[in-house]
Amino acid sequence: MAHAQGKYTDFETLRQQALTLRRAGLSRRQIRDRLRVDNNDILNRLLEGEPPPEWTKRPNAKDDLRARARELRLEGWTYDQIQVELGCSKSSISLWVRDLPRPERRDPSEQAKLAARKRWEHELAIRDEERQKTKASAAEQLGKMSDRDLFIAGVALYWAEGSKDKSYDRRENVLFVNSDPGVIQLYLAWLSLLGVAPERLAYRVMIHMTADVEGAKHYWADLVGVDVSSFQKTTIKKHNPKTVRKNVGPDYRGCLVIRVSQAAELYRKIEGWWRGMVAQAPARLG
Repeated sequence: MAHAQGKYTDFETLRQQALTLRRAGLSRRQIRDRLRVDNNDILNRLLEGEPPPEWTKRPNAKDDLRARARELRLEGWTYDQIQVELGCSKSSISLWVRDLPRPERRDPSEQAKLAARKRWEHELAIRDEERQKTKASAAEQLGKMSDRDLFIAGVALYWAEGSKDKSYDRRENVLFVNSDPGVIQLYLAWLSLLGVAPERLAYRVMIHMTADVEGAKHYWADLVGVDVSSFQKTTIKKHNPKTVRKNVGPDYRGCLVIRVSQAAELYRKIEGWWRGMVAQAPARLG
């Protein structure tokens, strides 16, 4: 040993002291100062095989990048592709993934398709971000909705989605059907503005037979704030095997039907309000 007759004569004793301090949670600097070991090579040998305490491990800002690079490499990505995706240097990528097997060489056309797909996914992500920004800005632009704003919106909403009286089929009922929770909430707020008491409202679900009927009933009951037992008998729509339905999956909850009792007079007012709005439309065009 180079220091057998010098400052570090009893190496094994010194090593045991260093290991004891390490296991007690001391850092390299603390051990170095405590044992007065100024030579880093000697210190490395003293602590060889002993892991550092957790508190001395500093978080690496590139840990997430490293993990992602390894995932992509295992999927068969090249260094160039990983660099474009993560924006880090090839030298770092090489260091992070050098223990992983080299991916099989792909056909050039397949590589081109993969690159094109990644570029398109990136473009779609950018477009979606811009889309969400536009929606958020528009929502802020609306500001606080006044009672008159709600009144006008409700009239238009009902005339677009509610049942209407026909000369050949007299139906002066206030009946509204929709599958959009936001539309339902706006419609109920409008009815409340008109002074329609909750006791005058009757609810039922209209849904395809292949859907989760009970789950849909509980969803709508929670949304409108009533007990599910108060719902009228569900209207089940039979599935036509020749029709390819797109309204499927866990988010499909059918439609909520809302009927206002003793509403003939209210219906006549709604139709009158709508006619008044339509009558003023031509003047707005000029």
